[in-house]
Amino acid sequence: MAKNAEQTHLEELKDAIKKAGNLPEHIAIIMDGNGRWAKSRKLNRVDGHKEGINSVREIVETAGNLGIKYLTLYTFSTENWNRPKGEVTALMALLLKTIRAEVNDLKRNNVKLTTIGRLNDLPFLARQSMKQASEILKKNTGLNLVLALSYSSRQEILDAVREIAMQAKNNKIQVEEIDEMFFSNQMYTKNIPDPDLLIRTSGELRISNFLLWQLAYTEIYVTDVLWPDFRSLDFLQAVQTYQGRERRFGKVSEQLYTRPD
Repeated sequence: MAKNAEQTHLEELKDAIKKAGNLPEHIAIIMDGNGRWAKSRKLNRVDGHKEGINSVREIVETAGNLGIKYLTLYTFSTENWNRPKGEVTALMALLLKTIRAEVNDLKRNNVKLTTIGRLNDLPFLARQSMKQASEILKKNTGLNLVLALSYSSRQEILDAVREIAMQAKNNKIQVEEIDEMFFSNQMYTKNIPDPDLLIRTSGELRISNFLLWQLAYTEIYVTDVLWPDFRSLDFLQAVQTYQGRERRFGKVSEQLYTRPD
């Protein structure tokens, strides 16, 4: 498809999605396939991560233009620390370089930056750059870009349980007060709504210790496209698929459309 024709097609698809309404408020993405993308091209794995940044840039812009309020990217898991030391070091350097390079564009595009996970696990310079970028972007009112860094959903749940146990031990709460809302408010994502749509690239059929509590009623979209190849058209197709689904939250269809007497 010629570039002009492709751009026209993208704009028409965006308009159709906006007119259809029922946009997901929060989209989460498991960005998978960087290593396989690089291997298929006989490149270093880090080259796959570098190309993946171009996908991040494009998807953030597309999500913002579409009016999505929250976009959470599974950027680096706690399990990723177990990768070869050279790759981890390169990834941390890439993270530092990227956030410094992108912060001005994010500010210009009214993007807010939030991080979830154990940020203290990151190298000092990467951690400080993340904090500085979040501070610079905190007053922005457009898309809230949420980066899951050194993130483990099981660890998040354990941290929440420990916090609740400590509050109970110190007589700050009664056991009867602990319900779903209370528990959710102890999570890293306490100020972020649960995802409406989860996208996983590369065709893998698992959620990889990502937002286990928050994904209870999330719609899931899996594509075989590797993350470095995942661009605006792929993202828009995922959103359009979401718009065609019926979210029942445990109910049956008739209950959703029956008006009370």
